[in-house]
Amino acid sequence: MSLAPQHVVIIGYGPVAARLAEELLPSVRRGEMALTIIGEEPTAAYNRVLVADLGVGRTTEEAISVSDAAELRAAGMNVLMGVLVRRVDRARRGVLLSDGAWIGYDKLVFATGARPVIPTLHGLNPDPTARVPLPHGVSALRDLADAAVLRNAVVRHERVVVLGGGILGLEAALAARDEGAHVTVVHHGAHTLGRSIDAGAGHTVAAALRARGIAVVSQARAVGVELRAGADGVPTFSGLLQDAGAMVAGELLLLSCGVRPRIEVAAGAGLATDRGILVDHQLMAHHDPNIFAMGDCAEVRCLDASCAECADSSGPLGLIGPGWRQAEWLAAFLIGSAAAAAPRPGVPLPTERAAVIMLKARGVDVAAAGDVAAGPFDDIPGLAVSQWADPEHGKYVKMSTRGGVLSGFVSVGMPRAGAELTLLFERGAELPADRSALLRLDGSDGDSSAVAVPDPARTVCRCAGVTEESITAAVAGGCSTVPELSATTRAGTGCGGCHGELKSLIEAHFVPAAA
Repeated sequence: MSLAPQHVVIIGYGPVAARLAEELLPSVRRGEMALTIIGEEPTAAYNRVLVADLGVGRTTEEAISVSDAAELRAAGMNVLMGVLVRRVDRARRGVLLSDGAWIGYDKLVFATGARPVIPTLHGLNPDPTARVPLPHGVSALRDLADAAVLRNAVVRHERVVVLGGGILGLEAALAARDEGAHVTVVHHGAHTLGRSIDAGAGHTVAAALRARGIAVVSQARAVGVELRAGADGVPTFSGLLQDAGAMVAGELLLLSCGVRPRIEVAAGAGLATDRGILVDHQLMAHHDPNIFAMGDCAEVRCLDASCAECADSSGPLGLIGPGWRQAEWLAAFLIGSAAAAAPRPGVPLPTERAAVIMLKARGVDVAAAGDVAAGPFDDIPGLAVSQWADPEHGKYVKMSTRGGVLSGFVSVGMPRAGAELTLLFERGAELPADRSALLRLDGSDGDSSAVAVPDPARTVCRCAGVTEESITAAVAGGCSTVPELSATTRAGTGCGGCHGELKSLIEAHFVPAAA
């Protein structure tokens, strides 16, 4: 008598959950595993990182889709959309849904992601369970409905106020401005991107924003929103109020104040949580071997108090690339793959390197990683800092090294130097003895002879972990467009920051043929 296949239930149907389902698909088709996916939204998974691009008309819903629910159902998966998980019963191994259905599980995976932080402002209702949590004209730019709101404002060339000076807020501001909206960025800190770059770089970025026609209000403390009666009589956003009494007028307020991991259901089930759902290096929830978490809701912190990797845990990584790698690893873990190249049960998830933060915008190039707080004349044992600035032309570079090895950097307005620094940082490589060689990369002569030549093993798409060698092989195999490359290699399916380089690699392959 054959045993019933193991039933895996995934709570959440975002891009990370979709990647896990895709990796488990062969096992489901062979009847070795049963799988249920439960999504709150009525649509299949899509790439949230590109919602701003959708909102300004640079892409389509079809292009940012990362999953086909019909295909998964045809393979035998149970795909539920437009429903919520109300409760997890760990004792009976089941989940209760908002429609009253009860679904049992053998293994349960939380992929609930994160929700946008709604600041406490007079006139806003931050209760996520409220039927209408935000007034008209206020959007957190998190889902397809938010993208439609932004699209309407851009088409009408309305005034858009962006609250928050982080990466996503600036990308949305620059994209909206490029498409004709009038944009003001309001943020609390002394300079933009305060969590990722230093003051010099922040002021350089602010100058670049102003040069693009974007107003920047720094060190602002927003206290409320002004509402007026719309054409249909419904209260609609008309301005952002500051503590000094000033008001920034507009027709749309984009909230870009960060995100908060969705851990409510896990916490209600008695699972250990902090910033995220606490899991060990196998993504297993503390004290429950049948429950896992991954992506934006998972915080890797094992039970070993002496673990060096967990000592500096700062919560979920919040990036799509690490989430995808977690999904791929967990899929192999769940099916117990015996392939030599795949992780086996008991092998921990590889530690993620510190992320490189990149601003993806036309004409404003920013890349940063590591700690760049120290200045060139700070007396810090073992730390050497090199810094160069040209504020008039919007260029700034800072490099921190320990023993000659790059430990942190920030590059603004220097795309080639930024790309080389990114490569050196990810490799843990030493900088050239003459630091100015990196600056010459963006000079008029484009002198690149003094720095290392990138090899085929370098990672071009950091989100999907695709190397230049894999991309050039796919191009040689017939891929002539970025969508074709993405379909073959997954390159470019994450944040989209590598699209320019993918195009360059395609062009480099076909130039000799054209000649």
